[in-house]
Amino acid sequence: MNSASSRSRTLKAVGALSLAAATALLMTGCGQSSDSASSAATSEAAKVVPQKQTTTPTATAQLTEDQQERKTVLDATKVTFDDAATTATGEVAGSKLVDLDLEGVDDDDNQSPSPTATGSPTGSPSPTGSPSPTGTGSPSASPGADGPVWVAEVAEKDGTIHTVRINAVDGKVIEARVDADQDADDKKQTADWLAQATQAPQQAAKVATEKKKGTVTSVSLEDNEGNGVIWQVDVVGSDWKKTTFDVDAKNDTIVREETDED
Repeated sequence: MNSASSRSRTLKAVGALSLAAATALLMTGCGQSSDSASSAATSEAAKVVPQKQTTTPTATAQLTEDQQERKTVLDATKVTFDDAATTATGEVAGSKLVDLDLEGVDDDDNQSPSPTATGSPTGSPSPTGSPSPTGTGSPSASPGADGPVWVAEVAEKDGTIHTVRINAVDGKVIEARVDADQDADDKKQTADWLAQATQAPQQAAKVATEKKKGTVTSVSLEDNEGNGVIWQVDVVGSDWKKTTFDVDAKNDTIVREETDED
């Protein structure tokens, strides 16, 4: 009787241990299945959701030939338009500025005719990039050689034009001479234009740069198609594009604006 009870208790204990072991094994299996499922889900999500791309900024658009030319000259230029104008008029007593151009910047454009096709006030080609009136030629002023140069035309009260070349790095006068090919009509025209221009070129340049931030590379007194005179101002912006402003020489009103996209 006692032996049977002992065997019964032993069987119950073994059964309980077996049940506990089976339960533990089942729980372990469920956990592994859960972990595997999670890993698989994560892997599948990674395939669906694209990885974040780190992109570099778009490279600056390549400069055109004209823009690169302006950049090269202006990077080397230390003397501003205002300082060059002061130096030029100071070289010829009692003179007034008629034209000031930074050589090497849009030279081809600066040699084009004015709106009336009369050219510069003297009736002769601009000194920039052209032979001197005496036919002797002007000193080399390529930015790659002697550096950038301001080329100015200043006029006496009677309209006599003097050309003054100024080193755009140190501000020193390279050359000053009278334009020898002027006749009486040329001088009269220049004197008349200056008499009509009640606003100084510096004021016109200020009006232009207030409209477009940048560097003044050229200022020229021109006829406004028979409607008085204008100061034609070229401004090169931070994008190295040139904008030309026609500014009324009497009231500082901008009458025309054009940007060269090249």
